[in-house]
Amino acid sequence: MPLILGTNSIKDTGYDVANSCRFNSGSSDNLSIALSSTATNTKKGTLSFWFKSQGLNFQFPIAKGAGTVFYLYFNSSNQLVWQNGLTNTRITTQVFRDPTAWGNLVVNFDTTQATASNRQKMFYNGVEITSFGTSNDLSEDQVISIFDGDSNTRAVSGYVGGGYYSGYICEVVGIDGEQLAPDQFGEFDSDSPNIWKPKSVSGLSFGNNGFYLEFKQSGTSANSSGLGADTSGNDHHFTVNNLTAEDQSLDTCTNNFATLNPLVQAGSVTSGATHTFSNGNLTLTGGTNKWIADYGTFALTTGKWFYEVKLTTFGNPSGSPIRVGWGAINDVVKDNNIYFRGLTYDLQGIVRYGSGGTDGGTTTGRTAFVQGDIVSIAIDIDNDEITFYKNGSVTNVEDFDYSSLTTNIKRSLGFAIAPHIVMYANNSNAVDYNFGSPPYSESGGNSDGNGYGNFSMAVPSGYFALNTKNLAEYG
Repeated sequence: MPLILGTNSIKDTGYDVANSCRFNSGSSDNLSIALSSTATNTKKGTLSFWFKSQGLNFQFPIAKGAGTVFYLYFNSSNQLVWQNGLTNTRITTQVFRDPTAWGNLVVNFDTTQATASNRQKMFYNGVEITSFGTSNDLSEDQVISIFDGDSNTRAVSGYVGGGYYSGYICEVVGIDGEQLAPDQFGEFDSDSPNIWKPKSVSGLSFGNNGFYLEFKQSGTSANSSGLGADTSGNDHHFTVNNLTAEDQSLDTCTNNFATLNPLVQAGSVTSGATHTFSNGNLTLTGGTNKWIADYGTFALTTGKWFYEVKLTTFGNPSGSPIRVGWGAINDVVKDNNIYFRGLTYDLQGIVRYGSGGTDGGTTTGRTAFVQGDIVSIAIDIDNDEITFYKNGSVTNVEDFDYSSLTTNIKRSLGFAIAPHIVMYANNSNAVDYNFGSPPYSESGGNSDGNGYGNFSMAVPSGYFALNTKNLAEYG
C-alpha cells in the first residue's frame, strides 16, 4: 500500500483535472493580473483552489498588494492566514505542512450579513475551519478588495516584495458577487466518504471580475494560450512571471504523482546536514558534506513500477557517488551513519544491498555515468527483479531476494519499499526526479500503459508510473 495516500486515492474520480502549475519560490514564480473593470459586488465573493505545498515556509498562494491589501497565506508556523487590509485577520490553529497530498481551500465572504461570524468563512477539504488563534470579524458592509476594480495587482503565488509559494496549484476559481459553499467546487466520494474530490464548476456564474485557471495551456503570454489563461469566459488572463512550459504539471488533485518527501530523511541529518528540495520536491541538491538518504512519497509491497532520475549536476562520482533505486522506509540513524536497507544502483556500476549499515554489494561492471545522463528504473516487486537503464539502454538487471538479508527487513514482516536515493550532500551533486511529470524539458513523450507520464524512454510493458490512479489499480 502507499506510504502516504493522496487526497484523491481512487481510480475513478468522476471529474478529472488534467493539469496543475508548479511554482518555485527560488525563482519568484507567479501569475499576476490587474482587474480594472467594475466588480459585480465588492461585498460578496468566493475563492477556491487546490494545492500541494513543497514544504514548510512563508508563502502566498493568493495575494493582492497595494491599495487595500488582501492576503491569503501560510505563515512561518504553517498556519493559514486570511488578511484583509491591515487589521482584519484570521489565523487558524490548524497547521498545513503535508507536502505529499493535495488539499482544497475555499474562502468566502458576504459582509452584508448581520451575524459577524458569517461574513467570512474558511473550508479545508469540504469542512469548515472553526478554530482560530486570532479572529477579527469583518465589519458589516465592508468592501473586500480581491475582486474590486482598482487596477492593483492580484497574484497567484506571492506578490512583489513578499513571499512566494513553492508547490503545485490547480483549479483556481474566483467568484465575484456570491458567497458560495464548498459543495459548489467539490464533493465527498460516495464509495470513500472521507475523500474530498473536485467537481466541474462549468455551471457557476463567475461575475464580472471572476476567473478560472485550469493551466491547460503552456504559453508564456497573457492570453488564451498562456499558462495563466482564464477559462471562465471573462478573459481575465494572468501574466506569466518566471514560469515556463515545464511548470505545467500532470500532478493534480485527481491524480497525485509521487515526489520526493522532505519530511523523511535519514543519515547525517542528526548532525545538521540537509539536502535542498525545489521544483515541487522533484529537484534534490546537495548542501553540507554528509551522507543523507531520501525517499519518495509512495512506499509499496507489490506491483511493477517505473521512474527516472536525471543527473543535472554530477560533480565527483568516484569520490561521492549517488545511489538511486528502492529502499525500505524504516531506515535508521546511529552515530551519524546511515543504516539503509534496500537495493540501489551506485552510479559507478554497483548494485548495493544495504543492510545493517554495510553495503553488502556485488560489483556488476563499471558503467560510466556523466552529467546529463538519465537513469531509468523499473522494479518488479512481486518477482524480486529490478532493472536499471542508462539513457534508455539496459545497464544492469538484478534479481534480489530479501529473505537472504537481515531478518528485520524481510518482506514477510510487512515492510514496504519506496523510491530511494543516497547522496553525499555536497554542492556538486544535484538530481531531477521524473515520476511522470518532469521538472525539465522532456521530449521523449513516453507514457505508461494507462497513458500516464512523460518519460525519456519507452516504459516497459506492464510497468506503471507512480501516481494514485495507478496505485488504486495495481498497488
